[in-house]
Amino acid sequence: MTLSDSRVPIRERVKTRGDVYSADCPCRDLLDVVATKWAALAIGALADGTLRFGELQRRLQGVSPKVLTATLRRLEDFGLVHREVIPAVPLHVEYSLTDVGRSAVEPVFALREWAESRYAFALAHAERARDA
Repeated sequence: MTLSDSRVPIRERVKTRGDVYSADCPCRDLLDVVATKWAALAIGALADGTLRFGELQRRLQGVSPKVLTATLRRLEDFGLVHREVIPAVPLHVEYSLTDVGRSAVEPVFALREWAESRYAFALAHAERARDA
């Protein structure tokens, strides 16, 4: 079962709080979306405000256009990111966080802070394990 499984009645799919440890919980779909490297980094970058696609790609050094597009589509599908097409010449697209997306900023920043402050330990440990 997934969040979008139309065979499951909506009253059973939509709850106010889930249980990620339950195999049947659709909140796992949301966790799967936000718990990827590029999604977490995109949410963090968009926390500062609206960005165009190219600006976002430059901010997320190393992401390919294909991966960024797929990531933004998934975030948009789950209501975390708003995509706005600006009818200008040339046409451009802007991305911003929705209210739900903004609610993910604090946990994403906490995870980023943890990773930035603990990476040296983790890399050293991985090297020791590799050498053993």
